[in-house]
Amino acid sequence: MIRIDPWSSQKYDYEHLFENFGIERFDESIWKDLPSPPFFYRRGIVFGHRDFGIIRDAIKNGKPWAILTGLMPSGKMHLGHKIVIDQVIYYQSIGADIHIAVADIEAYATRGYSLKQAEKIAIEEYIANYIALGLKPCNIYFQSKNEHVKDMAYLLAKKANLSETLAIYGFTGSTNMSHIFAPFIQAGDILHVQLDEYGGIRPTLVPVGVDQDPHIRFCRDIASAHRMYSVMKKDGKVAVFIKEEDAKKLLDIAEGIATKHGYDFERNDAYKAIYIDADDEREIDFELALEERKLGGYGFILPASTYHRFITGLDGNKMSSSRPNYAIFLSDDIETVKKKIWAAKTGGGVTMEEHRRYGGKPEQCMIYELFTYGLIKDDKQLEEIYEDCRAGKQTCGKCKKMALQLMEEFLNDLKEKREQAKEEIKEYIKLK
Repeated sequence: MIRIDPWSSQKYDYEHLFENFGIERFDESIWKDLPSPPFFYRRGIVFGHRDFGIIRDAIKNGKPWAILTGLMPSGKMHLGHKIVIDQVIYYQSIGADIHIAVADIEAYATRGYSLKQAEKIAIEEYIANYIALGLKPCNIYFQSKNEHVKDMAYLLAKKANLSETLAIYGFTGSTNMSHIFAPFIQAGDILHVQLDEYGGIRPTLVPVGVDQDPHIRFCRDIASAHRMYSVMKKDGKVAVFIKEEDAKKLLDIAEGIATKHGYDFERNDAYKAIYIDADDEREIDFELALEERKLGGYGFILPASTYHRFITGLDGNKMSSSRPNYAIFLSDDIETVKKKIWAAKTGGGVTMEEHRRYGGKPEQCMIYELFTYGLIKDDKQLEEIYEDCRAGKQTCGKCKKMALQLMEEFLNDLKEKREQAKEEIKEYIKLK
């Protein structure tokens, strides 16, 4: 059985994820009409999604939508972590309401950090860097200090059972109960931003690495289980099914929505269903969700997600805080970065003569990957480096010198901004 483990450092065959887990491809047709498509779209770094269409519609129609992302305060921030905040900053610039969870409860349950240790790491290693990278004031909170999240986790758990949890996460008899409860806290993180206190029912996007997909699937299942209505496209119509015993009242509400919009419909009380002759199931689902909220339900819109490729470590394996020699940390000094870059794996020939004759393989080069993940902003320049490497014109030494120069400029600028950011943290987060 293939399983994604959100707490492991495994590598992934991205193609298998489409086949085995129902992740959809995030191709140009999805993002080409969005404002100023960013490099992580254009270069295929964001490669998959679940239900991104609801987010795209909200962006294009100027409707409210939210971002929920999180950070695990269990080590130093490296370039692999930066791609998440790059996305958040872009979404903030086009109108998203940003919420960032500091997963201190999860760090306690799964990584052995105390809440105090997690707080220190989060502030010094992550939040300061987020601000330095360009994040504007938003809602950053600690799981352990957000009562709504903890209450939601407990209440949402009523619609999940142990068998489902074990099947998704592979927990065993030796797994501690705090660890088992961590996915419910994550569901509370994702869904609480649709509570009235945080902006109400609206589309929510969770940008993650694919290792976090079990949390997304689990949360979507829980959100769906707490709905009174089930809405889907069927035979060219919008099919609305009632999941509660009091079907008549709920069918009356659905009929009222269809009538209000002038849609033809067919009602079947025996099957607790109504079939509406409409094209847009999302709008109907949204209106029904609002009605659920009036009736005392949650009415959560299922969260959407995007998935990005992990940046590779400098030795060709996954970049990780636990392998410091092969990761570039945002707090690294230049001499340390220089040693790491000069030792990095490349796609060049074994000898200069061989490289000139046969060309290199930039798709296997860790330096070229650094360029791809934002170190080089200009797509044309990146393409020229690729073609020159393939032709044997661009040498590994030249690329490493360029990478070192660009990295030095980036890290020096970030260090200066990070010092200033320490004075601004109180605008982003309440510590008490």
